[in-house]
Amino acid sequence: MPASPAGPLPSNRSAVVALLVPLSGPSAPLGAALFNAAQLALFEMADNSFNLLPFDSKGSAEGAAAAVQQALSQHADIIIGPLFSVEAKAAAPLARQAGVSMLSFTTDRTVVGGGVYALGFLPGQQALRVADYARSVNRPRLAILAPSTDYGRIVVDYLSNNAPALGISISGLQYYDPNATTDIGLTIRHLVKSDPRRPNDVGFDALILPDEGQHLRNVAAQLPQQGIDPAQIKLLGTMLWEDSRAGNEPALAGGWYAAPPEASHTDFDNRYTKAFGGKPPRLASLAYDATALAAVLARRPPRDFSPAALNNPLGFAGVDGLFRLRPDGTAERGYAIREVQPNGPDKEIAPAPAAFQASY
Repeated sequence: MPASPAGPLPSNRSAVVALLVPLSGPSAPLGAALFNAAQLALFEMADNSFNLLPFDSKGSAEGAAAAVQQALSQHADIIIGPLFSVEAKAAAPLARQAGVSMLSFTTDRTVVGGGVYALGFLPGQQALRVADYARSVNRPRLAILAPSTDYGRIVVDYLSNNAPALGISISGLQYYDPNATTDIGLTIRHLVKSDPRRPNDVGFDALILPDEGQHLRNVAAQLPQQGIDPAQIKLLGTMLWEDSRAGNEPALAGGWYAAPPEASHTDFDNRYTKAFGGKPPRLASLAYDATALAAVLARRPPRDFSPAALNNPLGFAGVDGLFRLRPDGTAERGYAIREVQPNGPDKEIAPAPAAFQASY
């Protein structure tokens, strides 16, 4: 059972923000970077009435549950973290029972709701953003070639449920085993639709490949052999492409993928490096944004960390661009579009939205 406050607290007390990250165990270096990023937000955004208390989640379910209990015993107003799905599953019920909002770093949608949020970058949103950009430049017919992994299935399900409403038709779908040692040429060939009346039309205008690293490059290299010409069919991806050296594979050069806007994240990297040395891991920005959001809410009278305050439909401006927390517990983000360059860094070709168009 979560610890209960000993008695009523003064209304003018400082805000207590608990940060749950792995400070021991194999993931301690990542946890330390998340703590650094949170401290950076504290220094830049908070006032003297803001207290950030770190608790070691140890990277485990047991550690996260104990950390939540410790945070609640310290009268935490809001909990930031934990990091991993297994931790969030253990921590979420305790925070929910205590009525304390929790901003976790996971992408696991099964743990969210009731004041518990997942701040992680959701792959389905990224896939839909890049597919919708392709539609906007007259490429409305989409095919999907996905690994038979949880990630691949999440992308397929999200596109299947949301793409048609945006005028995107899914013209083909194939899964492949990412661990298979055999050639996947036949699987790719099944995507191609032959029509004697349109000999140069394979049945789609864009193909999304939600994979990463060497797997991504191997799959892309086989496309031309199976009749899919990347000069004619635009290849699309998610944030997995960001660190996959996609430009090393000629077939991927010129492809598009969704990612947070580059300028603000680069500025964050530079500030982090100046303060702590070394480049921060990709997820460090989540800790910064969560802490900055808590600091903003702490300054607004009356101080309010409730779901009603967190679910502001206008959203918040963060290191990774515009985001808003939805009542279902997911984070909706505004992504930019980048184009893979064969030499040098990828190029941002379409900005992230400056505002959310529809409220909920």
